Amino acid sequence: MTSSVAAAPPHKMSTEERKVLTGTLVGTTIEWYDFFIYAQAAGLILATHYFNPAGNESAALAQIVAWASLGISFIFRPLGAIVAGHIGDRYGRRITLVLTLIAMGVATVGVGLVPTYQSIGIAAPILVVALRILQGFSAGGEWGGAALMSVEHAPIGKRGLFGAFPQIGVPLGMILATAVVLLINLTIGPEAYLAYGWRIPFLLSIVLIGVGFYIRRSVDESPVFLEMQELKSEESAPLKELFRTNTKEVILAALIFIANNAAGYLVIAFFAAYGVKALGMSRNETLTASLIGGFGWFVFTLLGGWMSDKFGRVRTFQLGYIAMIIWAVPMWFMIDTGNIVLFTLAIFILTMTLGPSYGPQSALYAEMFPARVRFSGISIGYAIGSIFGGAFAPMIAEMLLTETGKSWSIGAYIAIAAVISLVAVSMVPRSIQDINLHPEKAR
Repeated sequence: MTSSVAAAPPHKMSTEERKVLTGTLVGTTIEWYDFFIYAQAAGLILATHYFNPAGNESAALAQIVAWASLGISFIFRPLGAIVAGHIGDRYGRRITLVLTLIAMGVATVGVGLVPTYQSIGIAAPILVVALRILQGFSAGGEWGGAALMSVEHAPIGKRGLFGAFPQIGVPLGMILATAVVLLINLTIGPEAYLAYGWRIPFLLSIVLIGVGFYIRRSVDESPVFLEMQELKSEESAPLKELFRTNTKEVILAALIFIANNAAGYLVIAFFAAYGVKALGMSRNETLTASLIGGFGWFVFTLLGGWMSDKFGRVRTFQLGYIAMIIWAVPMWFMIDTGNIVLFTLAIFILTMTLGPSYGPQSALYAEMFPARVRFSGISIGYAIGSIFGGAFAPMIAEMLLTETGKSWSIGAYIAIAAVISLVAVSMVPRSIQDINLHPEKAR
């Protein structure tokens, strides 16, 4: 294979390929729907309903603690990635996808049922945090399985586009969650939403889990894993083998993801709460802005996957991160106007930088690791990157805002993260583009 990007031959998508793309898309959409409704609650509800002792000391402290509860689940993502990676490399991609989906559903519905601090005292925040840990554990393996199912089923020259399908689960989950929350707000009003309506999106998750479970059960196992079984490649210990041979790739995968994850969580969680609490905008205005941002993220993520097949994955990532560095600080001067049009436009432009640095991720990561440790490698790299990237990005943003009083300091934080990720992705050899993913020719 040469270092040039392979031209994609004409390809008619098969029924099985459509099922795979649908199955990977549905699962990641549900995961991010779950995350976004919690992020909305963390920004607007949890500080007063669940972290009352911190609220008695300081409203800002209570909000920081609420954002921390959002981030704590990420600490357990690497553990989930290790367990899911072991299962995925040993027993198959499909079973892992089904198990992680069920666990995420249990955690999400559970949050919607937990009584407030006023009802059961300290048990309330403990239960919420425990359920967030379960969600983080299951999410640690969710993305890796979905990414590999899509990429390992893809024809040569289409990996970036196929791999973008689990990626667009983020904006679609955001769109779905925002639409549900906005509809509930418009139907029952802001006061009723704060009192009990915020629980409804969590409880509705059970319907999405049922649909996702049905679809994922019908998807065939990855052809790469089936070949591994035939070759008995699964007899090695994936985790031990991973760190013996591919530690560098795990570190690079983590660093590549930091900036996209941090900036993405501002779109998912921080901007809506900032607009309401700091700028005095209405909740419906900020939710509408988030909804439009979600559509932008969806379009540019698909475009980023397609671009990576045409122009190269490393080059596409670099384009996204350079644009993010340029835009990270100036966007705050538009956001701080409190004007709904400028506020929305600032978020939309940011999603233009997120797409190229997210759409190609599944394909790039799959090409970085050999087949027998691929699930473990991409899952652990992704999970570690999410800890240093998005896990505490809203909390760090809140702390920077509290300490400096300058919103653009948050932009400086994102720009620094983007520089780190840009350097990391530039260290990935471009020659791995469209490399053979099958185990008999794995590196």
